[in-house]
Amino acid sequence: MDLYEEIVELRRQGRRGAVATIVNVRGSIPSFRTAKMLVRDDGSIVGTIGGGCVEGEVWQAAREVMEQEKPRTLTFNLNQNPKYDTGLVCGGTLEVFVEPVLPPALLYIFGAGHVAYSLYQVAQIAGFDITVIDDRETYANRERFPTAREVIAEDFEKACERLQISESAYIVVVTRGHRDDMRVLRWAVNTPARYVGMIGSKRKVITIYKELEKEGIPLAKFANVHAPVGLEIGAITPEEIAVSIVAEMIALRRNTQPEVQGKAYRLMVSGENVETEDAAENAKK
Repeated sequence: MDLYEEIVELRRQGRRGAVATIVNVRGSIPSFRTAKMLVRDDGSIVGTIGGGCVEGEVWQAAREVMEQEKPRTLTFNLNQNPKYDTGLVCGGTLEVFVEPVLPPALLYIFGAGHVAYSLYQVAQIAGFDITVIDDRETYANRERFPTAREVIAEDFEKACERLQISESAYIVVVTRGHRDDMRVLRWAVNTPARYVGMIGSKRKVITIYKELEKEGIPLAKFANVHAPVGLEIGAITPEEIAVSIVAEMIALRRNTQPEVQGKAYRLMVSGENVETEDAAENAKK
C-alpha cells in the first residue's frame, strides 16, 4: 500500500492523520533514514520506522500531533535507554519528525448575498475550500464565485440531502431570511461539522431555536452553534461581518479559543432577558 496515496485518500475523506519520518540517524538503528510511517485518525498505520518501543512512542506522539495540528521532533537515544533494547538494536540515536496530515478546511456557505460574497472572499484568502449554496441562480453562479470548490443553485433542503459533511467541515448560514436560516439550521445541527454559525440578532436566533425546539429538536443541539455568528468586534458592514466570522473559524481551527457555548444558547439556558442583554451591550458602547 503506497503511503503517499493513502495520505491523498485520507485527506479526500476529510480525515486526519500524521506522518512520522526518520530525519537524522547516528550509529546503528533497526531502520533507515527517511523511513516513514502514516498514523491514521483511527489509530491504524501504513509503513514502519522500525517497530519496537520507538515506534510505539512515535505512534502516541502522532495521535497528539494530529489533534494539536502542530508538528514535533522526537529524539531517541538507543544506547542509553534499556527499554529500546529489543535485541535488534546495535546502538545509536535517531530523530523522528512527526507532522500532521490535515483535511482541507471545507467551508459551506448557505446563502449567496452580500455577506456571503464577502465571506467567500475573506475565507478564500484564509485558505478555506468553499462551497456556496443558494436557491437563486442569479446569485449562486460561477461568475459571482469563480474560484469556489462548488456552487450549488438548488433548493436548500434538497442541497442538504446530498451533501456529505465531515467532522472537519465548517458551516455558515447567511441566507436571505429567517425561514431559510431555520431550514438549514435544522439540518446543520445534526451533522458532525466542526463549526456551525448562523447570522442574526440574539432575538432572531432565540426565536429560531424555540421554533425548532417545538419540532422536537433538543435545546442542547444548539449549545455549540455560533450564533450570532462571528467574534464580537462591532462589525456592521458585510465586509466587517465576514472578517469577524473568519476570525472565529480560525480561532477554532487553531485551538486558540475554546469551543464555548453559543451566545444565544447561553441566554436561553440562563433565562436572561434579551432586552437586558441588549441594554448591557449598548452601555459598553
